Amino acid sequence: MNQTQRYGLSSLDPQASMPLYQQIYLRLRNAITDGLISPGQRIPAARALAKELGLARGTIESAYSLLASEGYVQARGQAGTVVMPGLEHLGGTPLPAEPVSAPLTALPQHSPVAPFQMGLPALDAFPRKIWARLAARCARSTQVQDMVYPPFGGATILREAVAGYLRVSRGIDCVPQQVFITSGYRSTIDLVARTLLMGDDKAWVEDPGYEPTKDVLRSVGMSLVPVSVDNEGICVEQGKQLAGDARLAVVTPAHQSPLSVSLSLARRLALLDWAAQSDAWIIEDDYDGEYRYLGRPLPALKSLDGEGRVIYSGTFSKVMFPGLRLAYCVVPQGLVTRFDDAVQVHGSGAPALVQAIVTAFMKEGHFSRHIQRMRRLYAERREVVAAGLMDVLGDRLRVELQPGGMHLILRPRNGVGMDDVAIAHRMCAQGMFAHGLSGWYLKPPVTHGLLMSFTNVASRDAARQLGERILPLL
Repeated sequence: MNQTQRYGLSSLDPQASMPLYQQIYLRLRNAITDGLISPGQRIPAARALAKELGLARGTIESAYSLLASEGYVQARGQAGTVVMPGLEHLGGTPLPAEPVSAPLTALPQHSPVAPFQMGLPALDAFPRKIWARLAARCARSTQVQDMVYPPFGGATILREAVAGYLRVSRGIDCVPQQVFITSGYRSTIDLVARTLLMGDDKAWVEDPGYEPTKDVLRSVGMSLVPVSVDNEGICVEQGKQLAGDARLAVVTPAHQSPLSVSLSLARRLALLDWAAQSDAWIIEDDYDGEYRYLGRPLPALKSLDGEGRVIYSGTFSKVMFPGLRLAYCVVPQGLVTRFDDAVQVHGSGAPALVQAIVTAFMKEGHFSRHIQRMRRLYAERREVVAAGLMDVLGDRLRVELQPGGMHLILRPRNGVGMDDVAIAHRMCAQGMFAHGLSGWYLKPPVTHGLLMSFTNVASRDAARQLGERILPLL
């Protein structure tokens, strides 16, 4: 919306009995009194506004003179005309706020991060000074060629950086052309579904499993087949019995979401064999595969893919911060042309400046060092948060510590009932955060527990204090 529309100047009536300069005066005065223009804010230059409205400059200057004489604006020569500094809101009718439909688990307005907020890395430990320096440098060095539309598949330099990182850290042998930059995990899933699948195709989803995956697949018309998860990951044989003709399986093999178990080698090979035999596709959601605390991170399922059936999905949200809205996928070599064509239609990229900053962050070594620091930090916080919560809640709940991941699962002790979804709702109402595990299932039987992230709780004392707040909610 331009300024003439915002202040109602585009609706001036030349046929009205009120002179045009008075109409302009009234509209600008109302915009000031309603708070649409703040004290100290510059209003449009008379010459520019006259040209935009197709009026004589003298008409605009007459309106501005009247505003100035009444103390609403102040002329500052070459600095332009501004709303009088210190002028308080004069009591006009403010614009109504747009209603926001906030889920129960939305963060409270006074806090940017709720304790135990799922899906957030340790934001207090991100190297913001380094990021700010790189951002300023990238902005200063912007050239004309950087200001045109960026490639739909992502900037070449970022695709090169991602391919290099994945070869070293995740064992994925790929070239930059196979990497497609997207605006988040949901965008990745949507791109894959629209490129490879048809409405009413069947898709295996883990049960329990990540809710946004199900939402996106439903939105493109796919039929979901919930497949149980045990301590070895998704039960491939069960999936074959339920829907051997499915066209897609979405899995989280490194740390199953939400149970955090790892997909065993036997299950990995069985899943790959099913996809090859059934001409099906696998999306490997490797949302936090870097964070394993017992031994080295497991190699990606994609590294075992000899038949070109796996699309690898990665994200910068968990290793950097979700405000980037930046993710990527790696497609089999034989699908590069199809995905190139698809992104030209659907689009899936991100702002060029953001891509440039992330590239610099990766190429200068900050990305790898940050992951190493976070791995050590999370190993510590995982232990102290679990201990602090058990100091208070140990009589009612027990903590399951899996080898990796970014959250804890608190289960009820034997003989103690738990309405986990209701408890999670009560915690959110008290400014904390949790998910009820039973709500992540599509079919019975379900298990109960509280899913709570440890990444942004810094000490055992802090966890203990939060446990004191949780106790009466049980």
